[in-house]
Amino acid sequence: MKLSKTKRNNLIFIVVIALLVFPQTRKPIQVALHKGLALFGPSIASETNRVSISYQDWQLQDLDGNKLNFKDLKGKVVFLNFWATWCPPCIAEMKSIDQLYATFNDDVAFILVSGENPKVVQKFLDKKEYGLRSYTPQSKYPSDFKVKSIPRTYVINKKGEIVIDKGGAANWNSEKLNTLITELLAE
Repeated sequence: MKLSKTKRNNLIFIVVIALLVFPQTRKPIQVALHKGLALFGPSIASETNRVSISYQDWQLQDLDGNKLNFKDLKGKVVFLNFWATWCPPCIAEMKSIDQLYATFNDDVAFILVSGENPKVVQKFLDKKEYGLRSYTPQSKYPSDFKVKSIPRTYVINKKGEIVIDKGGAANWNSEKLNTLITELLAE
């Protein structure tokens, strides 16, 4: 039996809608779509357009229970990412963040912040075999960061200027970003 072009297209449309409706198939499809979109690196703010942050008292705790105060990061290059394990764009960019972390973890403060249960976050990181450390906020994040959706990522130079402010998934392990971070570390 040969299907007409219209019937075939309608059938494909119904299958795609069905895949998106069922939760078991929706998340992998969304992650795959965001991985495709995350092929592009983030935009870098020109030196004249950079906004300075105030290092406010912002308490964080890593998954091992170690405390960190954001104001103690003053004078360091900081990679700050707000994310969640249930967020498809967050999942899509996480591998490139982990690769960037593997290159610069001794020199850059990688602060990945999730408001989820620490056990859920640890299980996710272990399953994916990521070397990243995630933090749980213990107080409200500073007003310098306009987080209305996740993922939201900031790269901050040693002077406390936001060099990158990116909402949505991105390729964080690009040659351009590796060069930028090397330059920021040399400042």
